Amino acid sequence: MNTDTQNPLNWWQGAVIYQIYPRSFCDSNGDGIGDLNGITNKLDYVADLGVDGIWISPFFMSPMHDFGYDISDFRAVDPIFGTLVDFDTLLTKAHSLGLKVIIDQVYSHASTECAWFKESKKDKTNDKADWFVWADACADGGPPNNWQAVFAGPAWTWDASRKQYYMHNFLSEQPDLNLHNPDVQKEILSVAEFWLGRGVDGFRLDATNHYMHNPALIDNPAIENPNGVRPFDFQDQINNQSHPDIVSFLKRLRILLDSYGDKFTVAEVGGRRSLEEMAQYTAGDNLLNTAYSFIFLEEDTLSPNVIKKALSDWSEQTSSWPSWTFSNHDRQRVVSRWGNGANEKQFAKLMNTLLCSLRGTLFMYQGEELGLPHADIPFDRIVDPEALKNWPETLNRDGARSPIPWCEAGQDACWQENSWLPIDPRHFELNVADQEQDQNSSLNFTKDLLAFRKEHPSLIKGSIEFLDASQHLLSFKRTFGKDTVVCTFNLNDKEQAYSINPDAETCFRVGEYNNTQEILAAYSGVITKI
Repeated sequence: MNTDTQNPLNWWQGAVIYQIYPRSFCDSNGDGIGDLNGITNKLDYVADLGVDGIWISPFFMSPMHDFGYDISDFRAVDPIFGTLVDFDTLLTKAHSLGLKVIIDQVYSHASTECAWFKESKKDKTNDKADWFVWADACADGGPPNNWQAVFAGPAWTWDASRKQYYMHNFLSEQPDLNLHNPDVQKEILSVAEFWLGRGVDGFRLDATNHYMHNPALIDNPAIENPNGVRPFDFQDQINNQSHPDIVSFLKRLRILLDSYGDKFTVAEVGGRRSLEEMAQYTAGDNLLNTAYSFIFLEEDTLSPNVIKKALSDWSEQTSSWPSWTFSNHDRQRVVSRWGNGANEKQFAKLMNTLLCSLRGTLFMYQGEELGLPHADIPFDRIVDPEALKNWPETLNRDGARSPIPWCEAGQDACWQENSWLPIDPRHFELNVADQEQDQNSSLNFTKDLLAFRKEHPSLIKGSIEFLDASQHLLSFKRTFGKDTVVCTFNLNDKEQAYSINPDAETCFRVGEYNNTQEILAAYSGVITKI
């Protein structure tokens, strides 16, 4: 797969963005919940990693039914996280350290506690009556169609005051905004302008393909041989989401962003047509900059073909700049999902090296630099609404959201006994303080990796070409100008033979390899310069 090697015009092309889940990053006031001041206190740590920016998950006013993705005031900071002044302080500190700041924006839905919804539900004639998706009951009193919510159950909830159903693609506490309404679009763009005016560097757009539905409210068709445990998985979501008019709204959003200079947008797009929709939302120069899907996050096994197919499918579908991530706050941590019993420290290093070798904008989730496995959360401490609704068939998201271990158990000034989620004892053994003192730690390895990456423009903005290799080896060439490197990874639990260019110079490695015998050990990798 060959791509152009023109010098990127924008800072975000080839950037590494560190995702911060604020509830679990650092608690500055001892209430058991991470906050904005906690993030500010640890920005030196983040900058020292060598990343280019941070993405902060929602910190807005919310009743926290979905832990911040149910927003009651889109322009306010929830008191558990701090204040707008605290956010401005964070922004100033990040910029002083050379870090860009990306924040989540949730435009597909709000909270039932949002003033807009409270007004909308009063009657069918108020100023915000059409700001959400309302529909009459069927003749038998049931919902207007068969649409199912992502987490569980129908995508409709009856409201007795308005005597209609309202639509929600997620929890019933997250009513869908009606972005078909020009007034709603205007308000959402005003929200975006509020945060752009404060100086943020861009947005991660949550659930972008959920922005608009089919106004005709037509039933979704069934899927043959569905793979899943939720009613949502039994349908083809062609009517409750992914309306063509989403593109027109994104163009309006892009015009606003461009008026503030070199801002960055990345869409989150899931579902059966994620690749096609990501291509639509990033086509040309008047839509979003990039998008990422759950292509790696939902893969249960890792193989060279998984990586090659994802990158090849993207380049065949679109010329837009890609984005990739192996972990986030919604999915199992990569060491547990793909490690298959491997040495976790070794595997964590391998996964970070592989991610940082791919062509695109890269997102590294907090704790991946420490090699954290998915936390084991006791059932009586689970708070994730999706897990509680589908227990035990779906792995709870809390395991990816447990607090970052800054120090050993009993010595951690950032987390006390009352932390909102418990810290897995295995995580305390991987704490930041100890890893900073260990030159062989995952943390220091990640710092070295990111420093090495910055020394090679081919890894940041170069083309990528997959090379022939054995079944379990992934090998590709990255080229930019005169800088060319070859990245070879053994993704198998057994050693593999591989061929070395006799003129190549080994410049970075993870794990063990034998140059003379051309043997790459299990879960190892080598980057050579030619």
